[in-house]
Amino acid sequence: QVQLVESGGGSVQSRGSLRLSCAASGNSYASYCMAWFRQAPGKEREEVASMDNRGITNYTDSVKGRFTVSRDNAKNTLYLQMNSVRPEDTAMYYCAAARLVVFPTTLKCGAYNYWGQGTQVTVSS
Repeated sequence: QVQLVESGGGSVQSRGSLRLSCAASGNSYASYCMAWFRQAPGKEREEVASMDNRGITNYTDSVKGRFTVSRDNAKNTLYLQMNSVRPEDTAMYYCAAARLVVFPTTLKCGAYNYWGQGTQVTVSS
């Protein structure tokens, strides 16, 4: 299992920057797929960015070119660098982890079963 703790949220003005961190504890962090999700009031949770154990990343369209996900496996930490933030980025941001699922010819990330408690990001115009 893995335990996740987010930090780095806060209030920022539009077009500003913020970096979120997610510290993981537990075994085999490097083998997990990691992702950032967010949920704004009255909206469904959405996956913002992810990185698998090979370093392959994926972003939702609304943050492409503005957000960057990275991980430091030596420090068991996942990051989300948020640049050029917008008021619509305001949400609770969650870190999540998923185990890899082994298929005959490929590996895929499984369900995100491990979650942090979240960190609030508020962007003012």
